[in-house]
Amino acid sequence: MKPFTENVITVLQQIPEGRVMTYGQVARVAGSPRAARQVVRILHSMSRKHNLPWHRVINVKGQIALRSEEGVMNQKSMLEDEGVEVSKTGNVDLATYQFHTDGLLEEDDKP
Repeated sequence: MKPFTENVITVLQQIPEGRVMTYGQVARVAGSPRAARQVVRILHSMSRKHNLPWHRVINVKGQIALRSEEGVMNQKSMLEDEGVEVSKTGNVDLATYQFHTDGLLEEDDKP
């Protein structure tokens, strides 16, 4: 496994229940700020194997980014079960629910 992949898995496992991170934020914390799409691939291919909290990762606009209606509803339900408020359109208030590593605000993740 490549070091970036291992770092992404480690970052994802640290997202606490009831909080979210963006794809780009995970990529940046894992060491490759421009690799948000790679984070998507890792989530898609390794979530089950590594029991990753895939549902806690959303896009930079605070939106659920899945394309299928079933997937959106599943992610929305999982987030709500953890206490995250999700609008009918799949939006999450990043100011309230975004997890920041080391307590630092990452400017690029502001909606």
